[in-house]
Amino acid sequence: MDSTKLSLAVAFALFVLLNSADAAVGAVKSLCCIDRVFTFGDSMTDAGNACQVQGGNCGVIPYGETYFHKPNGRWCDGRLIVDFIAQAYGLPLPPPSMAGNTREYFLNGANFAYAGSMALNISTYKKVTGLDRAGPDHSLGIQLQSFKDLLPVISQGSSVTAVMTNSLFIVGEIGGVDYIGGLVSNKPTEEMKSWTPSVVAAIGSAVNDLINLGATTLIVPGNFAIGCAPWFLTLLKSNNSGDYDSQTGCLKKLNKLAVYHNTMLTQELAKQRLLHPLANIVYADYYGAQTQLILTSKLRDIPAPLYACCGAPGQPYNFSLNMQCGSKGSQVCPDPTKYISWDGNHLTEAANNVIANGILYGPYAIPPLV
Repeated sequence: MDSTKLSLAVAFALFVLLNSADAAVGAVKSLCCIDRVFTFGDSMTDAGNACQVQGGNCGVIPYGETYFHKPNGRWCDGRLIVDFIAQAYGLPLPPPSMAGNTREYFLNGANFAYAGSMALNISTYKKVTGLDRAGPDHSLGIQLQSFKDLLPVISQGSSVTAVMTNSLFIVGEIGGVDYIGGLVSNKPTEEMKSWTPSVVAAIGSAVNDLINLGATTLIVPGNFAIGCAPWFLTLLKSNNSGDYDSQTGCLKKLNKLAVYHNTMLTQELAKQRLLHPLANIVYADYYGAQTQLILTSKLRDIPAPLYACCGAPGQPYNFSLNMQCGSKGSQVCPDPTKYISWDGNHLTEAANNVIANGILYGPYAIPPLV
């Protein structure tokens, strides 16, 4: 073997060794420090709350097919980012909060996320945006209140302090739906930027409340690259090539809105760290991990990174609002691991796994988790 090949072999061996060591550190940390994982958010995080209450395509085939082999209430073909994070800490998947009410049910945490939820409550959303929002309010503050209401049950046989200090709280992703309401109402993205301080303040308030309750370890994800979602690439299709990023093919103005939100969120989290220096507040860069996945898609054998795995065959980006995944006439791809988008709005389990690893062991957690 020549010196170049030997160097490459050594480098690869070190990479495997270091990643194995990282995984071991994560496992040890889970055993000694993290007993539960509690999550909040929208459909990117919902483990079945919305499906249980109001139904939807999340409850039909092919949702859940990859990991659960049947619909499981998740808007995905399998596990979510928060599921992979929980498993990395040696814990089971956080169950939907609305499906149980006993101490035993919440022994390892729970998922309070609800599909379609906003960071802002409905009344504040109308004041800030001028838009009406129909349906029940499952916004971030409502989810947090549900957790507070259940805390006496969760902490039975222990104490609130023990539960809070030995739990990991994942606050989000949340806030994307606040902007989606504007996008589907044809609001200019520059106008929507004026909403961002209120959206970010709601997330900061939830983080502050959890820490005041005793939380010491929190992950707060930013928004995804919404300009890369087949749904919005279809809805806001442009004939101007300059509207698209030359490297990713995503809509630039939508991604600029996501970056603007994420920048303000990181500033808010910096303030929270000053207020609570003993808390470990980690920013999870979902946007960076997702865009890197798109940029390296060819290396990962993903031929069409902006196309939905499950959707409307023959349509641009394999997506149509009139033929969504799980509805009559829709089709699912033979191998979801070769796709990033599952149904045009949510990610595949394979993409969720890559992003979760980027948060757990890669460069997309600030500060690093391990």
